[in-house]
Amino acid sequence: MEKRESWGSRFGFIMAAAGFSIGLGNIWRFPYLTGVNGGGAFVFVYLIICVLIGIPLFTMEMSLGRKTQMSSVEGMRSLTKKGSPWVLFGWFGVLSAFIILTYYMQIMGWILAYLFKMISGSLAGLTAEGYTQAFADFTSNTGAVAGATLACVIIVGLISAKGLEKGIEKACKIMMPTLFTMLIILAIRSLTLPGAMEGLKWYLRVDFSKINGQVWLDALGQCFFSIGIASGGAFIYGSYLKKDSDIPTDGLIIIGFDTLAALIAGLVMFPAIFALGLEPDAGASLLFVTMSNLFSHLPAGSFFGGMFFLLVFFAALSSALGYLEPIVTTGTELFKMDRKKAVWVSLALIFIIGFPTIMAQGPWADIKIGGRNFFDFADYLSGNIMMPLGALILSLYTLFVWKFDKYQEETNIGAAKFKVYDWWAILVKFVIPVALVIIFTTGVF
Repeated sequence: MEKRESWGSRFGFIMAAAGFSIGLGNIWRFPYLTGVNGGGAFVFVYLIICVLIGIPLFTMEMSLGRKTQMSSVEGMRSLTKKGSPWVLFGWFGVLSAFIILTYYMQIMGWILAYLFKMISGSLAGLTAEGYTQAFADFTSNTGAVAGATLACVIIVGLISAKGLEKGIEKACKIMMPTLFTMLIILAIRSLTLPGAMEGLKWYLRVDFSKINGQVWLDALGQCFFSIGIASGGAFIYGSYLKKDSDIPTDGLIIIGFDTLAALIAGLVMFPAIFALGLEPDAGASLLFVTMSNLFSHLPAGSFFGGMFFLLVFFAALSSALGYLEPIVTTGTELFKMDRKKAVWVSLALIFIIGFPTIMAQGPWADIKIGGRNFFDFADYLSGNIMMPLGALILSLYTLFVWKFDKYQEETNIGAAKFKVYDWWAILVKFVIPVALVIIFTTGVF
């Protein structure tokens, strides 16, 4: 078996882990949820939840990874025993990551295609309805989507096959600074549009009357999915850390970057949307329909639109690398494969098993599982059932087996200024388990 890899530098680890967290959840899901949940009210609730729930859960998962120095399946077996119910945390993480990638690769394909459409100007001059129709026509074209998806599979494979330090770490050290630079440039461009200040006020002003149960639920779910808890990424990235690494501070920085990316994405979108008189509550079509329409009205729109879709592609790519890693490492540990073989076998299976999610936008649109097409069912199964259930198992393991004081002691090894404090016990013992039960039950029912 190959010698286990480790991170080349602390900066490389933080960029890769931030890259795993910063994905479509930040640049697509966060703005559209902010749009449908009243702007600043949602942002306010989201920030509270990230601090009180996101940081403890993320450090919990990362700390277990560092403790075991293995994949989540083998790691949980080493902490308990083979066949223990707690090992389900590891399996749920790997399976969640696998199912997520079956449709995430397709969305990456849409983004890649829209990047070329934006640069070539093929979307220019359409009516508002035309942008909606163009997106529907593209996603229902099975051949075009399959080709774009396969291109993304190959890009992810070429980077991942190079290994941790030369592949994932090196790519993220380039992509993450570039992503933030592009986000800031686009935010400045958006804020300089006439009438943009109305959008900025709507985005940042907290109207407490709009904070209701749905806002809390959506913010809980968004925090959870944006950070990528219980999909194996934090565990496996933690397992490559040295024993004296500063998990609390690094976790705080990573979640800080994740939150900052989401907040700046809002600064890119909402001032421009208000300046051009578009609606902020477009929902899930915000990324492809509203933003394409928006850039067509801007001077040098093709350039800024191309830059926007390139940064969205970088965000999706860095997350895809993070989701793939627990699958690949589980393959190398359980089936004794070398890394390259594990990467390409995993991606081949993801593409083949994910093909019905591509067909679900076209010829198989009417084939349903429980009222959902293949694409929506894969999203529902991973996001509403497997990840929340995995996180609940992690939370209960920490509560009943690991115990708070052992979690605190283990996580604080190497910690400098920021630590797991005694008052976190209330969060770990009460707040987080209750929040996860709520996410799971509302997600399922």
